[in-house]
Amino acid sequence: MPGKAPTIEQRYSLVSLEGQVERLAQAVRSHWGIENQVHWVLDVAFKEDDSRIRKDHALENLALIRHLALNLLRQERSAKGDIKAKRLKAGWDNCYLSRILAT
Repeated sequence: MPGKAPTIEQRYSLVSLEGQVERLAQAVRSHWGIENQVHWVLDVAFKEDDSRIRKDHALENLALIRHLALNLLRQERSAKGDIKAKRLKAGWDNCYLSRILAT
């Protein structure tokens, strides 16, 4: 946000896995890899980072709707193309939109 100083966050994990630091590190990296991949798709297909919605719970509500739409678009296999192309096609073709919502 403009006018606010940047902050640094540190996270510590306390576990009882002796000698399995590499396994824990891999699990953490794997989690963030998935998180980053989903965020990237949401930003490219839905322009999530460009959203100016900030009031009340609208931000959380629309994020939920975007995730739901992303999951439905990923499940739909009849059309070729990436998520963004499927989303655009659903906006142009009501039959295709119905097919997505029926999956």
